Amino acid sequence: MSIYEIPLTTLDGTPTTLELYRGQLLLVVNVASRCGFTPQYTGLESMHRRLAPRGFSVLGFPCNQFGAQEPGTEQEIETFCSTTYGVTFPLFAKVEVNGDQTHPLWRHLKTERPGLLGSRAIKWNFTKFLVGHDGAVLKRYGPSDEPVAIEKEVVALLGEESEASSTAPIQ
Repeated sequence: MSIYEIPLTTLDGTPTTLELYRGQLLLVVNVASRCGFTPQYTGLESMHRRLAPRGFSVLGFPCNQFGAQEPGTEQEIETFCSTTYGVTFPLFAKVEVNGDQTHPLWRHLKTERPGLLGSRAIKWNFTKFLVGHDGAVLKRYGPSDEPVAIEKEVVALLGEESEASSTAPIQ
């Protein structure tokens, strides 16, 4: 099954897939509202707003598996994210990223890009996966990897894509 076919649910309960994002560069993040890394929402949102016109999206997946740091309902999560951090990037329904109930998307991400020493487990909130324009999982980042550092790699990948498309013949 392609990453674009995995069933997902948006934060408002709408069934969907990543098909809407086919061809984009994606940063998939397990997020939480009461985590020491929660201020990363600022950098993630900034990167999303600046780079979305170039074919990039941040996708947030709330997770309550680490210290119960995302205890709220979907509505509470949406309100917190929009009012506290001005989040406009897509947020999805809560998921489990480890254990027997691991969401299929997260199982796929972890299989494609294991962590340190081959570990597949997600260690904490704000673990990030960079997914290429073709759906390939390019890189895994730890919770302490700040969005500003990741942005340099994203911009470089978008630049390569932009250059390639600018030299393509006009049809």
